[in-house]
Amino acid sequence: MIIRRSLFILLVLLFSADLHSMEMQGGRSYFLIKPVKEGDPGFAGDRQHGKAGEPVKPVRARVVDERSQPVVGIPVVFEVVDYPSGGGNYQIERRMVPTDSSGFSVVNFRLGTAGGEYHIIARIRSAEEENLQLYTIFAREPDWLFFLFVGLVGGLALFLLGMEVMSRGLLRSAGDKMRNILGNLTNNKLKAMGLGAFVTMVIQSSSATNVMLVSFVNAGLMMFRQTPGIILGAAIGTTVTAQLIAFRLTDFSLLFIAAGFALHTFAGREQYRNTGDSLMGFGILFFGMHIMSEAMYPLRTFDPFIQILLKLENPLLGILVGTLFTALIQSSSAFVGIMIILGMQGLISLEASIPLLFGANIGTAVTAAMASIKAGREARKVALAVGLIKIFGVLVFVWWIKPFASLVEMLSPAATGGTDELAELSEVIPRQIANAHTFYNVIAALLVLPFTSFVSGVVERIMPEVKREEEPAFNLNYLDESMLKTPVMALSLAEKETVRMGKVVHEMVIAIMPVFLEKNPDALADIELGEKKVNFLRDHINAYLLKISRAGAREERVNESFQILYTVKELELIADVVSTSMYDKARYWLSEEHSFSDEGRQELVDYHGKTCKQIKRAVEVFNEVNMEKAMHMKQKYKEYRSIAFEFEKQHYERLKMEDPDTLTSSKTHLELMSMLRNISSHATNIARILLHWNKDDESEK
Repeated sequence: MIIRRSLFILLVLLFSADLHSMEMQGGRSYFLIKPVKEGDPGFAGDRQHGKAGEPVKPVRARVVDERSQPVVGIPVVFEVVDYPSGGGNYQIERRMVPTDSSGFSVVNFRLGTAGGEYHIIARIRSAEEENLQLYTIFAREPDWLFFLFVGLVGGLALFLLGMEVMSRGLLRSAGDKMRNILGNLTNNKLKAMGLGAFVTMVIQSSSATNVMLVSFVNAGLMMFRQTPGIILGAAIGTTVTAQLIAFRLTDFSLLFIAAGFALHTFAGREQYRNTGDSLMGFGILFFGMHIMSEAMYPLRTFDPFIQILLKLENPLLGILVGTLFTALIQSSSAFVGIMIILGMQGLISLEASIPLLFGANIGTAVTAAMASIKAGREARKVALAVGLIKIFGVLVFVWWIKPFASLVEMLSPAATGGTDELAELSEVIPRQIANAHTFYNVIAALLVLPFTSFVSGVVERIMPEVKREEEPAFNLNYLDESMLKTPVMALSLAEKETVRMGKVVHEMVIAIMPVFLEKNPDALADIELGEKKVNFLRDHINAYLLKISRAGAREERVNESFQILYTVKELELIADVVSTSMYDKARYWLSEEHSFSDEGRQELVDYHGKTCKQIKRAVEVFNEVNMEKAMHMKQKYKEYRSIAFEFEKQHYERLKMEDPDTLTSSKTHLELMSMLRNISSHATNIARILLHWNKDDESEK
């Protein structure tokens, strides 16, 4: 094998520099050429593809004179000079074939059973010198497409897994302060862009940053007008991944995985374990790149695929493909990584990759849009802003693809030089693609940055506030923004406002029962008003607590803040039971002529009273942080639950006696009992979380 390859290299070095050198015979000059037929680029049989072990199209050579006229009877020797390992069982029809009346010399060839490249030379000999042509035939294994698909899908899965592991490790290493960075922004546009870029470089995902913005705005932690600068910075930060990929670190991927695993497994400190996760994710990412690169290697000589890539130089088609593919895999970094791999194989040009990059940037807006589907109007504005900014950047650049490509080529490192054009392209294109990705996002960000206020205005005009009927104005009795600098005082104010919310909920539970017992509809208006008041207090208390967290409260204050949040949630759930389930059932009950039996009525009155007491206890437990009352509440809940079961048993006994009122009111009676038990359970949860938290604190001490 070594001798054969050496012979091949020697022949190429001797004759490839002048494949059309002249031969002299009897004073007549003639050439050995590869024939070309109009409409059939593969007529000569060079660079054709076939399945291993099967015949391919004939290999043709032609001898012509200096006037391009055919020369007859010139013996042409065909010889296989190189083939893949295991492919030595190829078959060539004849070694020497004289040219016919048209100057053609044709030989049939059957590939060996091994896939790879087969090299054939055709040569003519005279007394002075030798003239040859080199033919390359590509043999593919019968199931090569299957393994190509498996390699691409598996490699992409590892790439995305690596990004997730690396991102998780980096986030843990950075600590909870990373999330607070976005919340502490001022209205300084440049600072916002810089912080957006920094956060995205750490978490390695502009999509994650955009989703984070959606959640922050939806929670009231940020204002929508603060987000455009961060969105621009996120687009810049995500280009770091592409730059790392272009450095061709795949050869060291397993080393990163091993080092990261060692740190994760054997390190004692959590900080080191998180660093190990980051390294391991980094290595998995590049190992996935390596697998995709190996899987794509056969495509570098597969003409149908190359023709498809050439069509992507159409900007509209390239943008569409980039958008759809990025939206599908939810990662612009992964898609840009695939383009860089294609560049490493010499399969894609810089001009073809630029529209795909544009599409990848638009595709990232899909993730933010999906995250905002169930969010509020302000959060949906963030998703719309992401989409508008991405589309604007593409509309600016799409008309300048060729000048932009020239700029990137000028600013990117040149090839080291060589005789193989494909190898030269594979050397420079990956870096050019990564640089194009970076240059585009930086320039687009700088162009849009001065107009972020205008972008915000456009978004707000597209999604204006919906005019609603005037609602009663609700006031905050305790929350004070000036106290946020003193978290201890601020939390005390939040607790007082929560106690006030608990009293409103208690009044709602008291007010709903007369509708059933007395069929008095007047209380329904009070229930509606109470629900609006509870929602008002919930929103402001939660926003206030988040501001306290941003102010840098100590860990014990954060725990206290969580207890308030949990209590607010349980109180809201009680209000929801009253304002939805019980409210709807009350409207139904008013429309019917049914009534409760005397026994059933008394059971509802008794259990409703016990439920109201349980809510009152919950508010006291929260306000006083009284562990004895909390334990008492749990015991009372068990007692009330047993009473509820006993009441239900008595109700079923009355049904057996076929009491008319019991029969007509049975469904409503049982549903009311179930709703009251549900309310009692939510109230008891306030005591449960206090006891659970106190138990954890004691164990830590």
